[in-house]
Amino acid sequence: MVDKKNIQYIRSVQGEIEEPREQCYICNRAKSACICNCCNPISTKTRFIILMHPMEYRKEKNGTGRMTNLQLENSEIIVGVDFTNNMRVNEILAIHKNNSFLLYPGQNNFNLSENNQSDIYSFLGSTPHLFILDGTWPCARKMLKLSLNLQKLKRVSFDNTIQSKFIFKQQPAPLCLSTIESVYTVINILKAANLENCCTDKFLNPFKKMVEQQVHHVTNPNNVKNQIGSKGDITAKNSYKKSNQRNILFER
Repeated sequence: MVDKKNIQYIRSVQGEIEEPREQCYICNRAKSACICNCCNPISTKTRFIILMHPMEYRKEKNGTGRMTNLQLENSEIIVGVDFTNNMRVNEILAIHKNNSFLLYPGQNNFNLSENNQSDIYSFLGSTPHLFILDGTWPCARKMLKLSLNLQKLKRVSFDNTIQSKFIFKQQPAPLCLSTIESVYTVINILKAANLENCCTDKFLNPFKKMVEQQVHHVTNPNNVKNQIGSKGDITAKNSYKKSNQRNILFER
């Protein structure tokens, strides 16, 4: 009997036993699909606190929260659902109470896309701490509903005009972005307002690599599990889930 607590698993595929794949404990992906060589961490004045739902934390193939953390020197991941009594979250809020914000869509938010440099600086300050909910829409709403301390934070948002490159995964709406794409957009808005001066040219490289790997995986004719059609082609999603079941994304 295999002890599942040992992390390594023996899988049976078509009656054959496969040895467990070696895992990279930095990006948390299989070593054969490791994206670490694509990572180029950047330094930002803004600190990004990624509040990750446990279900998102267990994702190995296409979770982008961990990927975002690898690309940001000034960031951290805190796993949980209800952060009301989370020691680390409350420590940050106690020290940086006046410059802590929640990146979450809403009508009464401070919209980064609609304000000029002076207004953004006046609202965020020089060293903002930006909390991000990383999970599906239902999970993110639950996290916010339960976390009384997060409900008290001022919220920021942005207008998105691009379509996500997460082409192999259905999205709740055409303009939804993954976590790493959302952070990328925010940083570029802050750069345009002269509040950040980092280079974001390679920020999405690990994300692009992951998408490339997944597309190759599902279009591989030798992959019995994931054949998608006789032609083996894949196109961007043109239909979207009615229920918002995807990474926490931001739309207009």
